[in-house]
Amino acid sequence: MKVSLSWLKDYVDVTMDPAVLADALTMAGLEVDSVSDRYAYLDGVIVGRVDEVAPHPNADKLTLCRVNTGEGQVSVVCGAPNVKQGMLAALAKPGTVLPHGTRLEKNIIRGETSEGMLCSDAELGLGDDPGGIMSLNTSLKPGTGLAQALDLSDTVFELDLTPNRPDCLSVIGIAREIAIIQNTPLKYPDYAIEDKADTIHQMTSVKIEAPDHCPRYAARLVATVKVTPSPFWLQNRLLSVGLRPINNIVDITNFVMLETGQPLHAFDFDNLTENRIVVRLAAAGEKFTTLDEKERSLDSEMLMICDGEKAVGVGGVMGGLNSEIENDTARVLIEGAYFIPVSIRRTSKKLGLNTDASHRFERGVDPEGCVRAVNRAAKLMVEIAGGTLVDGIIDEYPRLQTAKDIELGVKRTNRLLGTDLDRNQIQQFLESIEFKVEPIDRNEDRLKVTPPTFRVDVSRREDLMEEVARLSGYNNIPTTFPAMPAEGRPPAHRIRLRNRIKGLMSGFGFTEAIAYSFVPESSCDQLRMKEPDPRRSMIRILNPLSEDQAAMRTSLVPGILETMRHNMARQIKNLKLFETGKIFLKTDQQVLPREPEMLIALWTGARTDASWHSRENPCDFYDIKGAAEALMQALKLDGIRFTAMADDACEYTRPGHSAQIMASDSPVGLVGEINRRVSDSYDLRQTAFIFELDLEKIAGLIPQTRQSNPIPRFPAIYRDITIIVDRGIETQSVLEAAENFQEKLIENLNLFDVFEGDPIAAGRKSVSFRITYRSPGKTLVDDDVNDLHKSITERLLNAFDATLP
Repeated sequence: MKVSLSWLKDYVDVTMDPAVLADALTMAGLEVDSVSDRYAYLDGVIVGRVDEVAPHPNADKLTLCRVNTGEGQVSVVCGAPNVKQGMLAALAKPGTVLPHGTRLEKNIIRGETSEGMLCSDAELGLGDDPGGIMSLNTSLKPGTGLAQALDLSDTVFELDLTPNRPDCLSVIGIAREIAIIQNTPLKYPDYAIEDKADTIHQMTSVKIEAPDHCPRYAARLVATVKVTPSPFWLQNRLLSVGLRPINNIVDITNFVMLETGQPLHAFDFDNLTENRIVVRLAAAGEKFTTLDEKERSLDSEMLMICDGEKAVGVGGVMGGLNSEIENDTARVLIEGAYFIPVSIRRTSKKLGLNTDASHRFERGVDPEGCVRAVNRAAKLMVEIAGGTLVDGIIDEYPRLQTAKDIELGVKRTNRLLGTDLDRNQIQQFLESIEFKVEPIDRNEDRLKVTPPTFRVDVSRREDLMEEVARLSGYNNIPTTFPAMPAEGRPPAHRIRLRNRIKGLMSGFGFTEAIAYSFVPESSCDQLRMKEPDPRRSMIRILNPLSEDQAAMRTSLVPGILETMRHNMARQIKNLKLFETGKIFLKTDQQVLPREPEMLIALWTGARTDASWHSRENPCDFYDIKGAAEALMQALKLDGIRFTAMADDACEYTRPGHSAQIMASDSPVGLVGEINRRVSDSYDLRQTAFIFELDLEKIAGLIPQTRQSNPIPRFPAIYRDITIIVDRGIETQSVLEAAENFQEKLIENLNLFDVFEGDPIAAGRKSVSFRITYRSPGKTLVDDDVNDLHKSITERLLNAFDATLP
């Protein structure tokens, strides 16, 4: 936001030095990015004396001038009719950039060299007379800078406003802040119009069909206007903040927008079919050509301003080419409206149209400012454009916008801010920015505060406390220290668990990925989740940044697959990734969602990189399963087992290549290969394996104290068992059966082979595992183990109707 000091002085008497004022505004919460000289562009313009004037040999209407610059003479080709010998004029030297963007260079005009330009006041942005060059006071010396000669000075402030201060997207808004800083009065323009009749309702009407998007729409009609260039003072105001003047009607709407913060639009009334306005939502796929001459495709959520038969503007964003102000426009309908910010923000983003109007509407304008701004523009059109004001105003207001009363406690405010302000001081601070403040039942501690309608950012007591801190001065808040020394505490158990898992996974060679918590609503369809799956019931974002971030995630799988796709597209094919994070699940009992923390790991590509002594072998199901087992072993999780899953138990893993991770009889995760259809939906051309763990469920299973086993005193004996069982029997169940025999000498069971195929009969498979036998009290010999090993083998053969190979 740019604003000039001279413009600010129209509304407040500025007494502070510009640099000091910039610091004061920054400390008041309005960061000033830069302070610049308004007339810096005149640095290349000097006072020049015309010593000689001769006709141009090759052009009847041009003259050749010899101009004294104070350091010598230069040749200048001039076309002004009032140039004469001995006059002092404004000479723009080569390299000067004029206000309208023209850069001057040494040039040859009709065969004669021109080393600059003798300028009119209009060309320099100092007046509105383009008919001849400036004639300066004869007492000036050649070579004097023009800004110095004319005593031109003005300062331009450029502010970097935060989105929560739309009230300062106006000159009056910033002047209001300066008035508070200086404790001086604010001078408002005269907005009042005394209508003698209600003629406007006989000539036009406004109908709001979408009040949820447009709660208020005001309009005035000005007749017999003449479209001409704006007077110099108006052009100068616009140029001072970097806006290009167009014509008096458009310039007035821009001026009032910059002055008040209320965007306006001017329609050529005679181009409105049936001379009326209808505010409605667009039809899906409707086409509309905006003022920038681009045809745009609309959707059913976009607000349109229409006449009796066609759209004439995109509400709050840009007008239409079919109703713009033209040179022969005679009657102007002025629009001033309040649009719901979310509606304008969505429309602006979808259309890729970011205008000065949408910038203000999407942050929130003053709903009570519509009529004032329309009145201000109408009075200026009468004054500047020679218009005749049609009596009466249209003000359709179907959805009343009111400010909410907020209760503020004095003691609580002081406690949180570290201040010692009394009730009267706080009341004075808030009333100085036009808040209405009333004590509650003569209670010295409580105030009822009503913010003005232009402060759309103030809605709770914390906002009021921020205003008190800002107005009392952040530098004036005393430094206080805690009454008690702060003592460090160990991080919470879940934080320690998360950090430990991250360290372990990194140690296993996995790289941490951090995905957005927002996902597209189609992510459940991409994972092929069935309708009964509660994860399909997603929490939708009211105002998403994009369609790809429209809902809260209910699984970490979409994020890890999107990360894989991103890397695949950049030729990174060997990946070991993991992520810890929350998912968001709707519940029937609670208003807020349940947010369990999850872990996901993904392995795709090679198991190890190729080297001189080994080939590159692709990873498989058992690699990712081994990583899951290693993690749970490091976490000292007991009773964890892997069980087969039904083919339809998980839609995003491949049937027959997945397993459920169980703790006792409760599922805590899964491991498996990503279903090919899911991979295709993410454009993945490579097999990927994942495991998921519910950290909320396993957190209570991890022992809180460190567990250690002493180094065995006596050696172990190892024996292998191979049995042939039906193919449908889970290998895990064979190992669990051996464990359940609860033989004291069995220390460990380790599966090392599962085989199907010749010479094993069809429908059967061989399962081979090693048993470690050890005694805590003596060294075992073969005779101590032989009978026990034989007994275990026979019991397994009977339990599973198995045979020996």
